[in-house]
Amino acid sequence: MADRNPSLNAAHFVDLRSGFCPQTKIFRSLRPPLLIPPLSQPLSVTEHALSLLQSSPPPSNAAVLVDSNSGVHLSYAIFLRQIRTLASNLKALTSLSNGQVAFILAPTSLEVPVLYFALLSLGVIISPANPIGSDSEISHQIRLSEPVIAFATSSTASKLPKLQLGTVLIDSPAFLSMMTEINRSDGLADVKVDQSDSAAILYSSGTTGRVKGVLLSHRNLIVVNSSPNPLLSEVNNGETEPRQVSLCLLPLFHVFGFVMLLRAISRGETLVLMQKFDFVEMLSAVEKFRVTYIPVSPPLVVALAKSELVAKYDLSSLQVLGCGGAPLGKEVIEKFHQKLPKVEIIQGYGLTESTAGAARSMGPEESSNTKSVGRLSENMEAMIVDPASGEALPPGHRGELWLRGPGIMKGYVGDADATTETLHPDGWLKTGDLCYFDSDGFLYIVDRLKELIKYKAYQVPPAELEHLLQSNPEIIDAAVIPYPDEDAGEIPMAYVVRKPGSNVTEAQVIDFIAKQVAPYKKIRRVSFIDAIPKSPAGKILRRELTQHARSHGSNKL
Repeated sequence: MADRNPSLNAAHFVDLRSGFCPQTKIFRSLRPPLLIPPLSQPLSVTEHALSLLQSSPPPSNAAVLVDSNSGVHLSYAIFLRQIRTLASNLKALTSLSNGQVAFILAPTSLEVPVLYFALLSLGVIISPANPIGSDSEISHQIRLSEPVIAFATSSTASKLPKLQLGTVLIDSPAFLSMMTEINRSDGLADVKVDQSDSAAILYSSGTTGRVKGVLLSHRNLIVVNSSPNPLLSEVNNGETEPRQVSLCLLPLFHVFGFVMLLRAISRGETLVLMQKFDFVEMLSAVEKFRVTYIPVSPPLVVALAKSELVAKYDLSSLQVLGCGGAPLGKEVIEKFHQKLPKVEIIQGYGLTESTAGAARSMGPEESSNTKSVGRLSENMEAMIVDPASGEALPPGHRGELWLRGPGIMKGYVGDADATTETLHPDGWLKTGDLCYFDSDGFLYIVDRLKELIKYKAYQVPPAELEHLLQSNPEIIDAAVIPYPDEDAGEIPMAYVVRKPGSNVTEAQVIDFIAKQVAPYKKIRRVSFIDAIPKSPAGKILRRELTQHARSHGSNKL
């Protein structure tokens, strides 16, 4: 029998292997609880991050931010001075105040982190969006967030409407002056920010519906930023470089990139920023800046495992890849380790609505379970709920993952109905992901509930078929979608990116999968494509493929 431990209620017991309580049907994190400032303490996420930095400060001339393209870097001393100077000038020169929203439409640059930290220190809610978003997407985001001011570049400003306090160009001499020259007395001591105050509106990927604005509090961000660094746990037998160098491929408007920025600053690391992802430039940056850590999406792990370019660069500094967005297949990880055997892959799971990290692997023992995204993060609770009956399920049973903890969002801005549908009155976030826990507390993501293909009486997870397709040496990337069928309801259809020079056929792809799965899971249509459409975080945009398939059949894109 598994060891049991009494929870807060003496009548309830928690299984110390799985974290499951049979009485409440709740899974609890077995990791040590976080040391979080009391909620009653006024504290912005900027103050919290900088207080962590000051507890073990790096040399003042150490680089905090580096532009991967130009090599220009910002030292910690200059970065901290620019934050305070910009915050002081914004407070003096505008009427920005606590609770107002600033819309940010700018590509990754050295100025964006300074802007984030300055605005957050003033209690201004930041609302960063994708600078290459369409006019209709940006208009929708503006309607949701209701900003009073915008920060953009000379190339993106034309996409914005006229706002109450106008638009500030962050690539202008005037903005540079605001970061470097004190124009007026700051009065920053008068600014009070409570942890419960709203801090950011980040936009969900919209992979299964229209984009939503996720409202996060300072408390949400402080909690996530307080968690221990899994990258330093037992990597290289406990021996790590004194200062980590991280390469940020993800845009700073995405929750993963945003949280990565907070973590790097708080821990005195160096963060190398890429304005636009390029595979070759990424390899070059790892070599040039001696990068130790990269956050990645599963398709990038596939690309690293299959690309012949990897051997042409010195990647010996690289220690860890942190992978999120979707579960990795065992075959992909094995192929990756054939290329880069000394690089550990740490998988994790989270959503914008949970302020990123909800589960993760820590250390080689947990990371060796390649099919799982790890165990519940600190201070997190979970339930596995049967979508049909609403019953909470024990380990080994599949259902919708519900999460509860101090990182869960406040709600969706401008969409009360969506908030009600997603947040249970008891504080549970309904993730929409089909998952299960095993008896050791490891979490497994099966697929999105809304993306399961309904073939006759069966449910087919697209992710399972995608992993198998990616294991084929003739295939670079793949996506599986439901295709309407009169007899079956839906059939699995694959969009496939061939390896350069490959002539693999539709029949060969269908046969490759048919040999490995049950008959009802077989792929029955194939379309070849140049690239799989994805969100900035690497999630497959199935809606685009589904719409194309239904309007064009299986013709090539």
